[in-house]
Amino acid sequence: MSDKPTIFPPQHQDAGAGHPGLESKMTPEPEHIREGYKGADKLKDKIALITGGDSGIGRAVAVHFAREGADLAIVYMASEQEDAAKTQQLVQAEGRRCLLLPGDLKVPAFCAEIVERTVAEYGQLDVLVNNAAEQNWHDSLEEITDSELDSIFNLNIIAQFRITRTALKYLKEGAAIINTTSVNAYKGNEQLLDYTSTKGAIEAFTRALSLQLIKKGIRVNSVAPGPIWTPFVTAAGLLKLPFFGKDVPMGRAGQPSEVAPAYVFLASEDASYFSGQTLHPNGGSVVNA
Repeated sequence: MSDKPTIFPPQHQDAGAGHPGLESKMTPEPEHIREGYKGADKLKDKIALITGGDSGIGRAVAVHFAREGADLAIVYMASEQEDAAKTQQLVQAEGRRCLLLPGDLKVPAFCAEIVERTVAEYGQLDVLVNNAAEQNWHDSLEEITDSELDSIFNLNIIAQFRITRTALKYLKEGAAIINTTSVNAYKGNEQLLDYTSTKGAIEAFTRALSLQLIKKGIRVNSVAPGPIWTPFVTAAGLLKLPFFGKDVPMGRAGQPSEVAPAYVFLASEDASYFSGQTLHPNGGSVVNA
């Protein structure tokens, strides 16, 4: 990646409150994997379930995992079917399988269903990536409605409890759980008050769950990305300046391809001594870990 800021043309996707848009409608489209990334069988024949796996960071994680030898199940909203089909195609191009699981993670039964269907398809579950999220921009606390609060907490953190609770029936010693939090959990964001609060809860969930599962040999870690060029950016109307991400020390936004290797590391045996920790691909912002 060049260290020069990318000038992003004005764009917006009306994907509905909190929902990501489509990668195919972004200019430029995000980079999901670097051309020179070489897999090393770090996840050979592992089975990974990724929520929000159709686009953005989730797609990049899916493709990296596939190149490292894993088979995938990805969860996404039905409205993102176009992106999900593309991700499936990219995974299959790596010679791996990809199960598509469309649905709403705010529905408790669906949180259990995605785990059961993954195990029914593949016979095991080795890596769980809790990545799905929504966000809404508001200038004040008074603007946040009760329905928005219910929605964002249900998806961003409560779904992680529900999915992980079911997954624990199948995860064995050596398994890994990776939760996506955010740099906003560390530095705050006045326009993303509810979103930032859920990401802080994910940090606490990660640390506490790590302590609970460490005796079972299951590692629990998180990744806290900074400004990354994903469909969230345009769907949320975030792009107010031509230089998205210019405020970080590196002076530019990151690409999903620069975040996904952190998930590969945490999912693999390379991170066998990591649990309860957070990795920070954020363009050089120093935060209190």
